[in-house]
Amino acid sequence: MTDILLTCPPMILQRKEFDGRFAELGWRVHVPEFEQTLSEEKLVELVPRFDGWIIGDDPASRRVVEVGAAGKLKAAVKWGVGVDNVDFEAFADSGVPVANTPGMFGQEVADVALGYVIALARRTFEIDRGVRAGGWPKPAGISLAGKTVALIGFGDIGRNTAKRLAACDMRVVVSDPASSEEAVARAGYEAGRWPTVLAEADFVVFTCALTPYNRHMLNDDSLSRCKPGLKVVNVARGPLIDEASLIRALNQRTVDGCALDVYEVEPLTSENALRRLPAVILGSHNASNTIDAVRRTSIEAIRRLHASLDRGAKG
Repeated sequence: MTDILLTCPPMILQRKEFDGRFAELGWRVHVPEFEQTLSEEKLVELVPRFDGWIIGDDPASRRVVEVGAAGKLKAAVKWGVGVDNVDFEAFADSGVPVANTPGMFGQEVADVALGYVIALARRTFEIDRGVRAGGWPKPAGISLAGKTVALIGFGDIGRNTAKRLAACDMRVVVSDPASSEEAVARAGYEAGRWPTVLAEADFVVFTCALTPYNRHMLNDDSLSRCKPGLKVVNVARGPLIDEASLIRALNQRTVDGCALDVYEVEPLTSENALRRLPAVILGSHNASNTIDAVRRTSIEAIRRLHASLDRGAKG
């Protein structure tokens, strides 16, 4: 039998669907007890016992990878698109192949991004809270048509988000150093540069990957350049935003409101001031989570891990 460690919560919830496939492959799959992610200490204890690892948002750090390689670990796959928690260099140095599952969630995350834009524009969250409290609020929102969105990131999620925003007759200005102005223009959008793009944006929507170079890209300095009343949406990674700076801007009303699916520390702590600000929509890092997307991503993760283990066995 091949022992597999599974630490991805969405896949774990659908695990019974894949039990037949696991049996066909001769996999004995272990799911440890945990909530959102496992600690590095727990992973150091667990990973060396397994031939393969389907990684969630856990810290696949150099320490974890090295002890895994010194044990049984022969291959791994990061379930999903985001890979900022994976030390690819450590995997390469240890001779353990690792992959991810790109292009899986573009439409699903874009749906949530658009939903957040609409909610912030029309204050639907405020109406919901007011009616639940026994009121009958009628806040005046803003129309989407003609408004400018600074879209940060033009990968699969960004491109799908741009289509949805454009369908609402919004002006989409794309900022992504990996996409040339020509490529953005060919797709039918305008190209802009960070952070100057904030000066004309009614909304800023983050759909980019987290790198060492863009951590805290929305901070006091970049926010000082924004158009008053900016609305912020983040469906990418929490550390793209310096939350302390965002909280200050919300309190000063420089930022009119925000919708966050992700945070600097997850789950969101009870002490975080974002919980107490009325113009904030709080998500739970769940934008990609549909039954359909989880199923196809899990199938792809199984396929990629099996291929790596099979190559290793033949090699």
